[in-house]
Amino acid sequence: MARISFGTSGWRGILCEDFTMDNVRVVTQAIADHLRAAGLHEKGVVVGYDARFMGRSFARETVRVLAGAGIRSFLCERDTPTPVIAFEILRRQAAGGINFTASHNPSDYNGLKFSPAWGGPALPETTRDIEERANVMLGEICFKEMRMDRAYESGMVVDIDPRPAYFEALRRIVDFRAIGAAGLKIAVNPLYGTARGYLDALLQEAGVETVVINDHPDPYFGGFPPEPAESNIGDFISLVQGDPRIRLGLATDGDADRYGILDADGSFIEPNYILALLTDYFVRRRGEKGAVARSVATSHLIDAIARHHGLEVLETPVGFKFIGEFIRDDRIMIGGEESAGLTVRGHVPDKDGILACLLVAEMVAVEGRTLRELLADLYGRVGEVHTRRINIRLSSELGEAVAAKLSNPPSEIGGRRIEKIVTIDGSKYIFADGSWMLFRKSGTEPVVRVYGEAASSAELDRLMEAASAFVSG
Repeated sequence: MARISFGTSGWRGILCEDFTMDNVRVVTQAIADHLRAAGLHEKGVVVGYDARFMGRSFARETVRVLAGAGIRSFLCERDTPTPVIAFEILRRQAAGGINFTASHNPSDYNGLKFSPAWGGPALPETTRDIEERANVMLGEICFKEMRMDRAYESGMVVDIDPRPAYFEALRRIVDFRAIGAAGLKIAVNPLYGTARGYLDALLQEAGVETVVINDHPDPYFGGFPPEPAESNIGDFISLVQGDPRIRLGLATDGDADRYGILDADGSFIEPNYILALLTDYFVRRRGEKGAVARSVATSHLIDAIARHHGLEVLETPVGFKFIGEFIRDDRIMIGGEESAGLTVRGHVPDKDGILACLLVAEMVAVEGRTLRELLADLYGRVGEVHTRRINIRLSSELGEAVAAKLSNPPSEIGGRRIEKIVTIDGSKYIFADGSWMLFRKSGTEPVVRVYGEAASSAELDRLMEAASAFVSG
């Protein structure tokens, strides 16, 4: 029997193999025991799910187990975005949240994400405790379940609609008046996921002309992983390219915690650049002040903007929980990852793709320029930065060879002398000219992720060739 293992954002697995109803019951009981040990069991748990196979069934089984453990549940009425669940945890001052989502993973996956009372993704010490409790109980009947009708009658389960309160929170953060006044036509693509009736509804409420695609539930997600990466959204790109009146394309992933942005010409704008543009916009147009947080794999364009505006940059390991801590503690004004995660001060300490999309709409509305034009202007002020990520599959022999190389790093790679090594997550080699490369081995597949950044596309090509040769040579 496979052990329960939490990754960077929860426990995920293939349906009917390791992600089964029995294992869900065990993990739920482990969470209940964790909350009881912490003295939080009387505060209740928010329970939600995304648009995947069996999501609502898993959620309903979870609230039965929680009720059997004497813990009250607030069960979302429909599939709900991850950031909305995070917001509801904070609003209700609940003990935490259990969310059934595999985010951007393919359709044959599902997952369970536990968020503690502070609303962000659980930190390693929390997930380790839940893992240990669950793995001891695997294969056993270690839980009690309350019948659903009795759970409702006794008040141990309450259905909730968290959307109105979340909408009010976004109205306080986003300048919808500016968006509505700009006369933009915006395309929206929720990728068959939980942002249906969220992103589109808020834009339409502001008076924006919208065109929406993929806005009905499809647990197969149209045959692609529900990730708004350029390779998965060809229909959306064609839509924007085919309508000269569309100024912006906004997409979210399956649980709406990540974003994908298209410029007016249908070109895909890398998440690194979106984070950079919004950081600059927050300081230059909104007058925001404070530090910025980015993961070790995220573009140093953020650092260039920070130097330009006199801001501090905080670097974290990969995993939004570390950025979430800074939001929780009010240490940053904005934080993000290259994998399209972003949040801002005063909001939830978790990724919010809906908020990110709305802030991009606000920026384009206020600036009156395309994203490419804004990026060119930014380059003119802080210098050009080009970034890329590739995955290299590893045989067992190559994996061992790469590990040996990284444990005893060279002084130079591809004729570039290494000036600094950062090892907070993977091995990041920074060179004298400011270019860098990062090697991170995947925890779930035989792949090494190689990130690179340089001052020109030609330099980046050479850098990535050197990085690939370092891995494979």
